Amino acid sequence: MKKIVFTTVFFLFAASITFGQKKAIKTAANEIKGATPNIAEARTIIKDALTNPESAEMAETWYVAGSIENKQFDMERTNEMLGKQPNEAVMYTALDAILPYFEKSLEYDARPDEKGKVKPKYTKDIKSIMLANRPFYSNAGIYYYNNRDYEKAYKNFKLYGDYRKMELFKDEKWAEPDSIENQIRYYAGLSAVFIPNHQAAIEIFEEIKDCGVNEVDIYRALAGEYIQIKDSVGFEKTITEGFKKFPSEDYFLLNLINQSISKGKANDAVAYLEAAIAKDPENAQLYDVLGQIYEGEKKNDEAIKYMKKALELKPDSIDFLSHLGRVYFNLGFEKRNEADQIKDPAQYKIESQKAMDYFKEAMPYFERAVAIDSTNKSLVLALSQIYYTLGMGEKYEKMDALYNSLE
Repeated sequence: MKKIVFTTVFFLFAASITFGQKKAIKTAANEIKGATPNIAEARTIIKDALTNPESAEMAETWYVAGSIENKQFDMERTNEMLGKQPNEAVMYTALDAILPYFEKSLEYDARPDEKGKVKPKYTKDIKSIMLANRPFYSNAGIYYYNNRDYEKAYKNFKLYGDYRKMELFKDEKWAEPDSIENQIRYYAGLSAVFIPNHQAAIEIFEEIKDCGVNEVDIYRALAGEYIQIKDSVGFEKTITEGFKKFPSEDYFLLNLINQSISKGKANDAVAYLEAAIAKDPENAQLYDVLGQIYEGEKKNDEAIKYMKKALELKPDSIDFLSHLGRVYFNLGFEKRNEADQIKDPAQYKIESQKAMDYFKEAMPYFERAVAIDSTNKSLVLALSQIYYTLGMGEKYEKMDALYNSLE
């Protein structure tokens, strides 16, 4: 008899717990329906129900918790629509909290009942609320990005695009991503870069690299992320693809050239440049780089030819002037060393004069470069050495004094 009484009391006690939690859930739900909802009170009421074993696996519990956060978000958004300044920290913190609660509600709402049937009660409302909230995840991303909270910025920007992948919206007829959506996705990738979360950034950039928005920037950023994780295969693949799409962009071309040269494949570097020049024949930088490659290969006539072409297109480029001057200067230096090995006076005189001629060829290019930037020590030093070699004492003294004043 005692055992029966005890069991009866136990089930009455369990029932009272369940009833108490259901009442709490209802109270929390009613709290946010009033004209002046007390969000803090509603949160306090629902908190116990979220952890209590009797209610923690009820779809309603998590639905109400998410609805409380959604109410807080809506209250701040209403202020914004009325022209009042919303508390963005409160607004977007609430927005961030909605989905985790709703995801739990969806999980329990999809469970079969005691008869084995699935009768979702809250899924439709959750879907409606989430669709209405979608645009604001991009706003939240902007807010967090501007405040340099890149972790949250990444989460919100990414979620805006991830709606397409969510099971909740599997039947939604999405239009193709437009430029705005792709721009938001791009900022998700940038936020990941700044976290830094290199793998996340790579995943985003690989997804949108051909989306038609910020493509050059995306390819550059993607290449940079592969460098960060020391993935040489991914890096080379990216710069190769980037060069094919944007042959006039120096970043991809120069990196491909560096890759080719580091592998001892100067011919490949030349081929890349020739292809780029064919598509962009007015790009002076391409001719100059091609000239430098030929210079490195000791094909000086070709080097001079292409460097002169670069100068035709950009006659006031200090880099182009100094590069061409350097070729002539080095030729003069090499020819003078060769002459010094000659014992026949007549032949020595001939070869020495050839060296002097090269120094004379170099001189006007360095003079023009120094005239543009007289604070560049390397240019001033090179010109002073030319004047000294050519026996131009007065000009040498002047240039030497300028060089010393820069030290």
